[in-house]
Amino acid sequence: MARQVHLMVVGSANTDMVVSAARIPAPGETILGGEFVMVPGGKGANQAVAAARLGARVTFVGCVGADLFGNATRDNLRKEGLDTAWVVEDPKAASGVALIAVDSSGQNAIVVAPGANMALRPEHVDRAMDASGDLDGLVLQCEIPLDTVDHAVRRAHAASIPVVLNPAPACTLPQGLLSCVSCVTPNESEASVLTGLDTSTSDGAVEAARALLSMGAASAVVTLGKDGAVVATHSGVERIAPYAVEAVDATAAGDCFTAALACAWLNPSDAGVRGAGVEHERLVRAASYASAAAAVSVTRLGAQPSLPTFNEVAAFIEQAR
Repeated sequence: MARQVHLMVVGSANTDMVVSAARIPAPGETILGGEFVMVPGGKGANQAVAAARLGARVTFVGCVGADLFGNATRDNLRKEGLDTAWVVEDPKAASGVALIAVDSSGQNAIVVAPGANMALRPEHVDRAMDASGDLDGLVLQCEIPLDTVDHAVRRAHAASIPVVLNPAPACTLPQGLLSCVSCVTPNESEASVLTGLDTSTSDGAVEAARALLSMGAASAVVTLGKDGAVVATHSGVERIAPYAVEAVDATAAGDCFTAALACAWLNPSDAGVRGAGVEHERLVRAASYASAAAAVSVTRLGAQPSLPTFNEVAAFIEQAR
């Protein structure tokens, strides 16, 4: 029987407070919304749960507050089958929350109060990595302190552990960090911030993906929402066609994509998976799978409630053929 891919996800865990509305209000405007839900979220936790539902063994490293939201976060992660031994508690900070407005097309506007997420330190990562044995990959985002991201990426790289970095929210990365990244997965706006290029067109996204390689990344996958994605390696560039679905909520689509990409790309049952120099075609196939998983997620409301299982993605791909 093939061994599960073992991923360590280092990142944020929030409680999402989501309200649906016909449109996103303009500055200074108050509008009446529709349905309100409160669900677990945070880019790190979303990616960890997504990977677990897709069949991965997941160790999650994060920080919550000593409050009801923190307790609920840990309970939910355990329910999803994650190893939560390395979810630390900061008694001085509130757990992270995100306020999310979702319009009728599924697009969203989000404000995050990170709280305890910003107390996640390099030593927390070290303790988790020391105890976690063989890892097939490390997955990170940027809703935690950048010095913690930097430390985790460099430590994994030094240990020849592949690193998938989702540079969200958009930020300026520490100097030289991309040289330690096996695959970077920005959306178009994040790619623009990282490269300084206009990514509003498909050609612009291709140029940004190439620029990320020149900045040191071993490979890059730029996600383009309903327009698919662009995969770039030193062997070439390829566009990934989107799946046509009726979007309800795109809140966790990028997180779902990154997690699915990591699961498919770093699967130990696939020969030659370890290390940064993975074949171009394997990354293209993984990105296509990730696109399918993300397509399923946008048809559902909420962050973690939208994340599909392995069987759901397989059924979607079969139906789409």
